[in-house]
Amino acid sequence: MRIIAGTYRSRMLKSLKGQALRPTSDRLRETLFNVLGPDVAGSRFLDLFAGTGAIGIEALSRGAVEVAFVEHHAPAAGLIRRNLESLDIRSGATVLCMDAFRGLEMLTSGRRGKNPQFDYIFLDPPYAAANDYARVLESLGSENLLAPGGVVIAEHRRSFGLPDEAGALHCYRVLKQGDAALSFYRRTAVATGKNDSAQ
Repeated sequence: MRIIAGTYRSRMLKSLKGQALRPTSDRLRETLFNVLGPDVAGSRFLDLFAGTGAIGIEALSRGAVEVAFVEHHAPAAGLIRRNLESLDIRSGATVLCMDAFRGLEMLTSGRRGKNPQFDYIFLDPPYAAANDYARVLESLGSENLLAPGGVVIAEHRRSFGLPDEAGALHCYRVLKQGDAALSFYRRTAVATGKNDSAQ
């Protein structure tokens, strides 16, 4: 895997051997960040079920000021830390080795007075854990973790449809590529915001 653009462009990221992780393909990652556009710079980004950390590290490379990585699998969380170290990323990144729901709870309660809200929240549960999609989306729709105008993006199997509504979240775009798809959500009450370029 390589970083596609920004400060760390073309740098390689390590993965784990075997089938423990299913990293987002370089092509789909590029498509995602082309859709999100320049607003990633200066944003706060949450990478749930982070795996190798490729999505969050791409966000840092493109100018995100803070990225939180939540990954329950300890070897994968260690891998994220090694990938950050290999790029000499010393600040702006937090790795939480815990399940997504505990991570959301911790982030919602705030950390040392930091702003608990994120402009972008990306989730990519294991495809076999289909129930996690609805549970996480419902949680994000009911909590105040998403900043005004913020966007939630879920990567999922192309053949597996996600709900149009999840709590206060509304799906406004589905982008399909190969066997995968990206579903984009915003709070229903938010009509405009800094991230309108993602439409």
